[in-house]
Amino acid sequence: MVVGFRGIAVADSRGMDRAVKQENRDSRKRGGLRRLDKTPPNTPSPDQSSKMRMRIEAAIRRIPKGKVSTYGTIARAAGLPGAARQVAQVLHRGFGLPWQRVLGAGGEIKQRGDSGIEQRLRLQAEGVRFRGRRVDMKAHEFKFPGGSAAKKH
Repeated sequence: MVVGFRGIAVADSRGMDRAVKQENRDSRKRGGLRRLDKTPPNTPSPDQSSKMRMRIEAAIRRIPKGKVSTYGTIARAAGLPGAARQVAQVLHRGFGLPWQRVLGAGGEIKQRGDSGIEQRLRLQAEGVRFRGRRVDMKAHEFKFPGGSAAKKH
């Protein structure tokens, strides 16, 4: 161990190697090696991940001009209930998606700063009305066909 910046203990490379070897010895006693680069158990494979992304993108593209939907409703319409955060990730990484039509629960714009202002202006240009800071969901919420979005999980 070497003391580094502001007295914080930092392992040198030999110390780190020793620590990893000790961890491996300890884990054998507990019933197996512990891999440090192991991905979390519920992480989808790259193949599954791209299928999820394509399903979410397809659901977002179905929202017509002048209509809006929520992150959770899009996830359910894509057959992925509970995947609202993945919808946000797809929007963040996606290109050419009508991102302005996707809102938080209750019609709230979740973007902050200039992005939130731009989202509101884009929606107003499409004819979407607001009630204060929220979209009038009764008038503008898109109902996905098939009722898959209506199911609450």
